[in-house]
Amino acid sequence: MRRGRNQADKEPVKLSKEKLKRALHIFKYVLPYRWAFILGMIFLSAGSLIFLGIMKVPGEIFNVISGESTYNLGLNQLFLVIVGLLALQSLLSYFRVQLFAIVSEKSMALLRKELYQKMISLPIGFFEERRVGELTSRITNDVTQVQGVVSITLAEFIRQIIILLGGIFIIIFTMPRLALIILATFPVVVVGAMFFGRYLRKLMRERQDQLAQTNVVVEETMQSIQTVKAYTNEWYELKRYVKNLNEAVRVSLRAAHVRGLFASFVILVMFGALFFIMWKAAQMVQAGDLPKGGLVDFVVFTGIIGGAIASLGNFYTAIVSAVGATERILEILDMDGELEVALEQNTSTLNLQGEVEYRNVHFSYPTRKDIQVLKNVNFVIEPGKKIALVGASGSGKSTIVQLLLRFYDLDEGTIFVDGQSVDSYDISDYRQQIAIVPQEVLLFGGTIKENILYGKPEASLEEIENAAKMANAWEFIKGFPEGLETVVGERGVKLSGGQRQRIAIARAILKDPAILLLDEATSSLDAESEKVVQDALNVLMEGRTSIIIAHRLSTIRDVDQIYVIEDGRIVEQGTHAELSLIEEGAYNALAKLQFESAE
Repeated sequence: MRRGRNQADKEPVKLSKEKLKRALHIFKYVLPYRWAFILGMIFLSAGSLIFLGIMKVPGEIFNVISGESTYNLGLNQLFLVIVGLLALQSLLSYFRVQLFAIVSEKSMALLRKELYQKMISLPIGFFEERRVGELTSRITNDVTQVQGVVSITLAEFIRQIIILLGGIFIIIFTMPRLALIILATFPVVVVGAMFFGRYLRKLMRERQDQLAQTNVVVEETMQSIQTVKAYTNEWYELKRYVKNLNEAVRVSLRAAHVRGLFASFVILVMFGALFFIMWKAAQMVQAGDLPKGGLVDFVVFTGIIGGAIASLGNFYTAIVSAVGATERILEILDMDGELEVALEQNTSTLNLQGEVEYRNVHFSYPTRKDIQVLKNVNFVIEPGKKIALVGASGSGKSTIVQLLLRFYDLDEGTIFVDGQSVDSYDISDYRQQIAIVPQEVLLFGGTIKENILYGKPEASLEEIENAAKMANAWEFIKGFPEGLETVVGERGVKLSGGQRQRIAIARAILKDPAILLLDEATSSLDAESEKVVQDALNVLMEGRTSIIIAHRLSTIRDVDQIYVIEDGRIVEQGTHAELSLIEEGAYNALAKLQFESAE
């Protein structure tokens, strides 16, 4: 699926009526600022018409010099007119730019907010099917493309249309014979230019895609630089990069070849046609059929019309690209989130006791419906009790925990908490009653204080310190010069594994959940760190319903019940003492494997 989606992003977008109509939905973010937008359009239209008026002045100057003035104005009067028009147009341009800036910045900020709001409201399955880079591209590159259209491209597109139509109107009504020559010549030139332009855009898009591939190589290499160096595969990564870079160069040279042909076409055909028309105009001046200023007008307005046509092609391309970006944005905005996200946290009155029951639970992951991960899982946890899930990797232990968090919908069966189906609770209120300490803790890049506060954003400094002390984290926090204000670095890289675990435990203590989930929270630690973290976990689990996914069986000797999972089924259950008595049992087999590994 990911492959297909990325490919779809690269395919050229064709501007159909349906796609254009759908893309216009994005303008609902402009509606709150519609009066600024309308006023900006009025200033734009007025400025474009004034521009056409200014372009008539050079021809009139020639008419005045040759004694053929059309408007009975002298040179001084013409100078004052042009100064007045320029002053008025500059004023209109200033306010137009300001108004469109207000519209684009505020409307796109609103769009980015809603897009991010929608993203974080979507279920886990959405993020498992997409790369982080792809989602980042939606909220940065795609929105930037749309913003470019709202702030500049759309306004310039309309401006060039006004100038094009105005220029044609002036030529037709002031120089009708020359207008007929233009209408006979320009369509051929425009069709040729469109053909070259379309092929060139295709090549440039291919070049951009190839450059994007080189960036992917760089990103992957830098993210896994330790692995690259450990395996001394710098040469391999360089080879991959150079291969993609050479392909980008090949496409660029093809594009340069087409650009060269296009430049030749412009010089030979477009300028040839222009000078042919100018030659006809000069003949008309010699014959007395056209005033000298009319020739100047014709040259000026022909240039304006040609420039407008060329600009419209570029702006059309930008608009088509923005339509494609809009499609990708709306695809996300149209999705159904699992909760409503507000700027402030909802105050929850839910107070769970922590009784948990899995009844006839069957489950397959949405992306792998053919593989059943859980098969008829049944168990009950009384409030405040501690249970452990053990089994080989891939047996379904983590899936059981994820389903309790309502990360996925069940295929069959029901999970009850305090006698109610978990689906009956408000998902936000419900998850506030659960805390998780994972095996691999990824902290946010801020301070230790901010990371602990994540469990309870409104907590006081005293509550933070108490949570850190209960998590056996206060000693090492005090050892840092900045204490709680110590910056942990991206993903917490400045802290050791044991320190990160204790920060996560402090966060969970501060949250004060009814149900605690420990996903192999000590399996990646050394013996000394494990002892400190395990003591903190024992404090955290006190009086809470706790589900422990255990790798080291030594850490779960004192739990109330152990469930052994094999191939998505519970094959054994009991206390450590009870299961140890079953000599040929699955639990004993796991214990012997660990014992042999330790030996």
